[in-house]
Amino acid sequence: MKTNRLFALLTAGALLVGACSDDFLEVPPANSLGDAQLQTKAGVEGLLIGTYAALNGVFGNRFEGPNHWVTGSILGGDANKGTDAGDYSSINPVQRFDHDPTQGDLNNLWRGRFEGVARANKVIATATAIQDQLTAADFARITGEARMLRGHFYFDLKKHFNNIPVFDETVPPEEVILVPNNGDAWALIEADFQYAYDNLPETTSAGRVNKWAAAAYMGKAMLFQGKFSQAKTWFDDTMANGVTPSGEAYALLDNYPDIFNAEFDNHAEAVFDVESANNTGSTQNANYFDDLNYPYNTGPDGPGNCCGFFQPSIDMANHFRTTNAGLPLLDGSFSDPANEVANIYRHVFTDGQDEGTFTEDAGPLDPRIDWSIGRKGIPYLDWIEHPGSAWIRSFPYAGPYSPKKYIYYRSQEGSLTDASSWTRGYALMNYTIIRYADVLLMAAEAEVELGNLEAARALVNQVRARAANPQYWVKEYDDANANAANYVISEYAAADFADQATARNIVRFERKLELSGEGHRFFDLVRWGEAATELNRYFNYESQYLVTKFGGASFQAGKNEYQPIPQAQIDIQGSDVLTQNPGY
Repeated sequence: MKTNRLFALLTAGALLVGACSDDFLEVPPANSLGDAQLQTKAGVEGLLIGTYAALNGVFGNRFEGPNHWVTGSILGGDANKGTDAGDYSSINPVQRFDHDPTQGDLNNLWRGRFEGVARANKVIATATAIQDQLTAADFARITGEARMLRGHFYFDLKKHFNNIPVFDETVPPEEVILVPNNGDAWALIEADFQYAYDNLPETTSAGRVNKWAAAAYMGKAMLFQGKFSQAKTWFDDTMANGVTPSGEAYALLDNYPDIFNAEFDNHAEAVFDVESANNTGSTQNANYFDDLNYPYNTGPDGPGNCCGFFQPSIDMANHFRTTNAGLPLLDGSFSDPANEVANIYRHVFTDGQDEGTFTEDAGPLDPRIDWSIGRKGIPYLDWIEHPGSAWIRSFPYAGPYSPKKYIYYRSQEGSLTDASSWTRGYALMNYTIIRYADVLLMAAEAEVELGNLEAARALVNQVRARAANPQYWVKEYDDANANAANYVISEYAAADFADQATARNIVRFERKLELSGEGHRFFDLVRWGEAATELNRYFNYESQYLVTKFGGASFQAGKNEYQPIPQAQIDIQGSDVLTQNPGY
């Protein structure tokens, strides 16, 4: 089911509330609603829909998208910016950690998330003002949804900027500008998720949050703070009892790519997602934030036809190398020349766009590589075999790969896409902020930190067992029984989880494989304290092949873990209110 969010856009202006006055000279702003219109059940429900709309971004900037393809995946080394050096060049310094507080996209991210906070606060304040007009169940649900969404917006701000202003619905709008960025965001985030869990129903309509989304998110908030025992309690509850808004028990989908396919939206693995829609009059209701993230220049043979951004990194592909026994190369040898995934990038730097002799990789690979990364010679969904350079704008700048998650199918063009704007690449699959495999792996992480290694192994193996089902591996177009590559994957034995350090490495590696390109990696590295080591290793490796992109790039510990507080916001509020993050 696709939720039409056009009403959300129409009600967004409701946050610009005009004051009532007898003075005929005081004219309410155009396209705004007054308190008298909002302070009804219909009015507060409309405000709530407007708050949901903010999940997808408010100002139409791609950094605002819920999938964090730049700030989560590209900064985490899952992918490169892609395309060429001149296109959307403001991303280049961000990926290299060379940017400063004047970076405009990050300012839009800040603005968009705080607009979400403001909308949630307006819902809570309005519902409280008209509580006598609402049933107890409606009041609990409306405020529960608003507080769940507010908790999400604050969580997003916290993981990006760390030091943020924190205010709730009791702070008058005119005083928000006086709130310094030294508040206890975690306390409010936890309180919001607890309230949502206590007040939201288990089942509701598609696209709305329920109590189990709040439980999973609370577990995630605890994990980010290192509160492993509390995190385990929330994850255990979610895994044992959690259901989707339609009442379906949470479960892993049998077929991994169905997670990213619009035909299966609101599936059993979706714990908290963002709905999308077409034919609403605005492509911002579709996945506008991904409109650049398709293979380049595909013509009618491929999706989008633009623009070659978000290319999976060479290093990311290498992570999918396995031993002959089907386990990852946990010692880091995936980047050794003998283990690199065979491709054409070595030829390109010698011969320009002449790919030379191409031989497909024959070594053992985790099958998730070809659900996650578009590789030359491998079927690309239901389009064609990935042709290599024909779909890549610049090999020397961005490498040989194309994104493959959250890409629409040939059979869906025009029905599950919105082609009303400049590109065909507005797809309608929901973006899943939290999915069940993520919950399983976060629970496994908590178990490792608590010393429960066998419990962690069982959770990791649930994820790997799904990937190991050969029925769903990528097959050749001309032979449905022939695997497209040499896929080898197995579950972990008890001996593999022999000690805590090894188990920790396994769980963290599994998150890399399972969730690649989904916006999680950078934030994982930061909370693990591994960002400097891992990202400088990544720069050193990737710069061997993408010299222009990464030569001299580095991550500075103590600075680059968080984004700078946007200078535009400091200019508005004053340096005596907003303090800049260290190092900027």
